[in-house]
Amino acid sequence: MEINDLTPAELRVWQAFPRGEVVDFRTDGDEDAATGADWGGERALRASVLKALLVSAPQEDGEIAALRVVGARIMGTLDLTHAVVDHSIRLSRCHFTEPPDLYGTQLRRLSLRGSVLPALDLGSARVDGLVNLSECRVRGRVHLSGAQISGGLFLERAEITARDDREPVLKLTRTAIGDDLWAPGLRVRGEMRLNGAQVSGSINLDEARLSRPGQVALDAVTLSVDGDVLLRRVHVEGWTGLRGARIAGRLDLSYARLSNPGDMALRAGSCTVGELWLRRGAPMDGGLNLRRAQTDVLFVEPEKLPDEVRLDGLGYTTLTPHEPAERRLPMLERDVDGYVPHAYEQLTAAYRRIGDDHAARLVQLAKQRRHRTTLPWYGRLWGHIQDATVGYGFRPMRALGWLLSLLAVGSVAFALHAPPPLKADEAPDFNPVFYTLDLLLPVISFGQEPAFAPEGWQQALAYVLVLTGWILATTVVAGVSRTVNRQ
Repeated sequence: MEINDLTPAELRVWQAFPRGEVVDFRTDGDEDAATGADWGGERALRASVLKALLVSAPQEDGEIAALRVVGARIMGTLDLTHAVVDHSIRLSRCHFTEPPDLYGTQLRRLSLRGSVLPALDLGSARVDGLVNLSECRVRGRVHLSGAQISGGLFLERAEITARDDREPVLKLTRTAIGDDLWAPGLRVRGEMRLNGAQVSGSINLDEARLSRPGQVALDAVTLSVDGDVLLRRVHVEGWTGLRGARIAGRLDLSYARLSNPGDMALRAGSCTVGELWLRRGAPMDGGLNLRRAQTDVLFVEPEKLPDEVRLDGLGYTTLTPHEPAERRLPMLERDVDGYVPHAYEQLTAAYRRIGDDHAARLVQLAKQRRHRTTLPWYGRLWGHIQDATVGYGFRPMRALGWLLSLLAVGSVAFALHAPPPLKADEAPDFNPVFYTLDLLLPVISFGQEPAFAPEGWQQALAYVLVLTGWILATTVVAGVSRTVNRQ
């Protein structure tokens, strides 16, 4: 392109490029790029001129060439498809009339901070440094699928919307980011897709707003993150999908507002997380699916959990903060899959690791009671008997109480009217206490029970004591065996 073909504005940029100087067209430091459609020709730059500048402009010895423009109106399509650009590009607070097409481009560094764009295509691009889209306002799709970014990707306070949300609005499928995905305050109206993305640093979506009611708002299936995923104070309308994700650090949902009424709000089945934090703020408006998820530390406050959960196969080493079993058990009772034995065993193991055996026993007792509801009538009847007598073996002192009570009743009844002996000349002296013990204890004999023959109501009482003794003995043995096997 001949220099004579350039407008005064383009000439300024052309002359500043070889030395990497900044060309600032703004008349006001707080100028809003959204008003760029009204900017005059003194601030207009043709996209074809910028393309020629980046691809073939001469350079000066001893200088580092770079395109650095602030506050310009970029007219036409900046098409750098599959181009190799050896210069840093900074087009800050600019107004683009057409979507830039940078598909498959090789770049050193790209910054569009604060700019307004109809859309942006960076699919399969390779960037040796960072990509800065912070504070950008994009009225169409941002496509970064398959991009390889050696540095970080910045989307802080960016706004991305599209009228047609059948396709992802922000697409980062299989994107590889060598540092952080830094996007606190991000606003996305539509789907944000991170399927198969790899982030060597952390993901920060603190205070982000993602809106796609009734559908997937954040889809991060098989996402891989070497650091943390921070979703503190995030507000998501629609469901969040993290199935199969691998997060080495912390998945922090403190103060998060996840809303998807009538369905799952968070689907994180089969994911692997170093620490999962569900704390502070209102409970999810929708369900929570953690089936087959694995985490070292599960930081969950009971009041944060929704009314519907799926916890079958969830594995964790440490459960914090420490709460009484009575506060944790409702979490298991909300499981939409019904009775899930594994969930009770995981909670029991967590309490035992910290030495809270009392809480562990309460969880096991709750497990037996929940299991009882799945049995036929005769199984439920036997379960009620075990529960009432010895608490399924977890409350053995209850059996002693029953024995003492029955011993007192029998001793008083037989002391008031002693049963007649079978053989008066051979019978030992009658002792109502040991006679009652003979009836109650099926494996011990004090020589009283076979020597006397109760009649009438005393015979009926004797039958009750014998039957009750056998039931107590059987339930105690069953409970003790269950406890020993579990140990």
